[in-house]
Amino acid sequence: MKITKLLTIVFASALLFTTSCSDDDQVNQEMYYGNGFLIANEGNFGKPNADVTFVSSDLSIKQDNIFSANNGNSNLGDVLQTITFSGDKAYLLLNNSNKIQIVNRYNFKTTGEITAQLNSPRYMAFANNNIYVTNDKYSGDKFVSIYKASDLSFVKKINFTDNVERVVEAGNNIFVQNASYGFGNKITYITTSNNEVQSTITLPNGNINKMIASNGVVYAITAGTADSYIYQISNTGSITKTYTLTGIANATNLEIEKGKFYFSSGLNVFAMDLTATAAPTAPLFTVANSIDPYSNLYGFSVVNDKIFTSDANGFTEDSKISIYSTSGSLLKTFTAGKASNGVFWN
Repeated sequence: MKITKLLTIVFASALLFTTSCSDDDQVNQEMYYGNGFLIANEGNFGKPNADVTFVSSDLSIKQDNIFSANNGNSNLGDVLQTITFSGDKAYLLLNNSNKIQIVNRYNFKTTGEITAQLNSPRYMAFANNNIYVTNDKYSGDKFVSIYKASDLSFVKKINFTDNVERVVEAGNNIFVQNASYGFGNKITYITTSNNEVQSTITLPNGNINKMIASNGVVYAITAGTADSYIYQISNTGSITKTYTLTGIANATNLEIEKGKFYFSSGLNVFAMDLTATAAPTAPLFTVANSIDPYSNLYGFSVVNDKIFTSDANGFTEDSKISIYSTSGSLLKTFTAGKASNGVFWN
């Protein structure tokens, strides 16, 4: 840091929450982006208007366009799909730019990038000193590209015939979601000791809407019938538990926070203990309908006892962010960038 922590706090406290801090007179100021939330703003497909919004932990400070502001007003790229962290670095995966932009997670200045062997990258994970990136080109190649975390050099490619979407680490192994846009019911288990496919896990009911990992365990939420399901999968690839979400159709957006599942169905957001034996009978809260069905709950994240929801607002206007407590009370609303798709604790 070029300024002391005290000066950083003074500068930060001077910002108004409702003001976007990307003006030219603040480009040379160095903010500290730790201990806060980062919102991934996807931007519009085909336009390099992706960027990141910072929100302080107490929700009092917001700064938009922090990549541009800290890198000479340069564009981040086209379609910011996700943000992943390792050490003091944040990895910004850009789907339509075929690039992973690497920045210092605390000042957001660029430190490197990955461009080799990427073709419509989707998500990424770290395991066994390697980086694993899913790539799924529409009507094209589908594969996982692997890189050394130490020097970003390319290691190998694992090809797939099924779709590849999310990828998570559990027990130092890698799990790939072979389902996208509500179609597909398989998960591939990759052993990181040799970077080979160990097995394929087929979930018995519904199509996978989202796969996550928590405390060394993999969870997948599936839908496609009148009921939905959450499957618990060990880090060695076995289905160990099934939660039946009776009467809840097309459940998605699975998150876990402090012993509870959080997920959505339509405009409803539900909470359920991991120890529960029955599905919740009423939602925690219901979000307002957007101007089109694709904008509803475009982003959904549960981070540090807060539930963040994003209304993409037709993908032409800035997204509407609503923050709720884990008991369902609305805490704050504001706008971020175009197509906000996720929130990450930094």
